[in-house]
Amino acid sequence: MGIEREIKLALPSSLHDAVATLINRQTGTEGRKINLTNVYFDTPAHTLAKAKNALRLRGMPDHWLQTYKTAGESQDGMHSRHEWEMPVAGEALEIDALLELCDDEQARDALRDAAPDLAALFRTDFSRVIWDIEHEGAMIEVALDLGEIVTNIDGEHRTAPISELELELKSGGEQALDDLAALMRGAFTDLQPENLSKARRGYDLCASKAGEGGEV
Repeated sequence: MGIEREIKLALPSSLHDAVATLINRQTGTEGRKINLTNVYFDTPAHTLAKAKNALRLRGMPDHWLQTYKTAGESQDGMHSRHEWEMPVAGEALEIDALLELCDDEQARDALRDAAPDLAALFRTDFSRVIWDIEHEGAMIEVALDLGEIVTNIDGEHRTAPISELELELKSGGEQALDDLAALMRGAFTDLQPENLSKARRGYDLCASKAGEGGEV
């Protein structure tokens, strides 16, 4: 089990080029761009969301990953949560292997209970530009995301935009993460803390009213 610590900052899509240019200049390297597809799974009754967990299948350029997360905590854009992630052979979940990996009893039981009725609920399609930055002795992955959340509810096509800057701590102290986020917000005042995960926003898009279905 790992604990994911990251800061999410929402930004207008019009700022993406300026943010990328600044990071390129400060790091001396061009960010690497990839296209990501994430499919989120749950039961029709949103069993996992009600247990404050999220399950996704991520399509990378050359492989697939399955990830299971707990809601954890989020404040001022800082997200801390438990996460289990592993590669899979293709575009399909491998629940038995994920159950073996998950070492939290409550999270494992929730996944086991949901497994027979799991189905694709919504997806996130976005481009991501990634930089690996060393800051104050810490290694931080900076990702600039632009795309959309997509679902079909009873034949109704719904979308919501994705426009975020994510700073994820890979090693080192959390203070470095806070300080880098403060520097970015100082350079771009339109950057604002985003306390809702992409999964949470996806569930809200599916729900008949905002906030239905638990916290993820």
